[in-house]
Amino acid sequence: MKDTYERLLAAANLRSADGAVRITAEYEPLGGLGTPLFPPTVKIKETDSAGYLVEPRYVDGERVDVVLLDQRQSQANRCEAALLDAIQRGEVFIPHLALETESVGVPVRVTSLDAPHRSRDAYFRDAVDGDGIPFDKTEAGLALRDASTADVGAYLRLVPSDLAYGVWDSHRKRRIQVKIARSYTSEMIGVAPLVGVRAAGRVDRLNLTGETVEVSESGWAPSAGGKSAKGVKTAKMSELGHGMIPPSEGLGGVSVTAVQRSATLSLAQLASLRFGGVSEELAATGRALIAAIALLGDRLAFASPALRLRSGCDLMLVAERVEWVQRGRDGRPGVEPLEVTTPQEATALFEMAVERAREAGLTWPDAPVVMHPNASLQQAIDKSYVIAGIGEAESE
Repeated sequence: MKDTYERLLAAANLRSADGAVRITAEYEPLGGLGTPLFPPTVKIKETDSAGYLVEPRYVDGERVDVVLLDQRQSQANRCEAALLDAIQRGEVFIPHLALETESVGVPVRVTSLDAPHRSRDAYFRDAVDGDGIPFDKTEAGLALRDASTADVGAYLRLVPSDLAYGVWDSHRKRRIQVKIARSYTSEMIGVAPLVGVRAAGRVDRLNLTGETVEVSESGWAPSAGGKSAKGVKTAKMSELGHGMIPPSEGLGGVSVTAVQRSATLSLAQLASLRFGGVSEELAATGRALIAAIALLGDRLAFASPALRLRSGCDLMLVAERVEWVQRGRDGRPGVEPLEVTTPQEATALFEMAVERAREAGLTWPDAPVVMHPNASLQQAIDKSYVIAGIGEAESE
């Protein structure tokens, strides 16, 4: 592993022939190729209705349609969730922010590894420390707030995963906002999709009538005399989860000829990171540490034999390559195997990268920066946990 780390250290600083790390993998549905998979549903602009993201691409030199099974943002979130799970299991520690509270007796915790905008999320902007000091005025908050592209050292010390997956400080009004591009990118596609259909409906065992009822915070009741007074909220029984819903045509997933995942770690992006006036050794080991975090997240999230993207999209891994991509030779890039294919190997590489960066002077805490919601955010959180009447079923 020492040789692998030394190569990663050189590569993350563009001091070798290595220009990227590339991971390619092939999957198939649990039932085999051709059985339906369900991509994420999106609203299609042209039709203003639900659909799948389909676009033309070149695959093996041929122009074909592909369907996006998992986008870059979602793949990054899967890596972050895997890292957070490893932290909670005590296998590794990566510095991060944590917002902790409780609502109606339920513990609530949001971290920079699962917040939508990572460490720059509004959850942390609207947080206070144990003494009631707003996060942006605490030592950690000030350091992150004052960071710039010329010095992202605060991110390396406090939220290093942000440098792997990218971050944008869009929740604070500033003429120049901190925007750090992702160095790790991954996505999954299905090749040559055939879009299917399915019938969806609801059968009610007691065959309750589909009449209109009056709805209030305390519940629902049949309309007196069959008519409702003006201003009274009404709904059909089917909207409240009762009664029959006749089957209707809906999206039925896709059948594809191949499922592919492609991930890259941009060593050029890592080499562009600047950490202010620190030593060159600390800057170099810091870049290698970010690379090790990205590789660890990928292996924790995707090295398993099976992968679930969502309901109806369970996949088996059938082939995978983890490679160094090198300066071109005879018009083609050179590739060599990168011997970091398991979570255990990635963990060993990460621990070595942490140790080397600490020896170079990096402060690496052993606990997250813990904050709590301010009064307004706490009130908003409480409302999310309070049941306020009868909800309407979105679909069946």
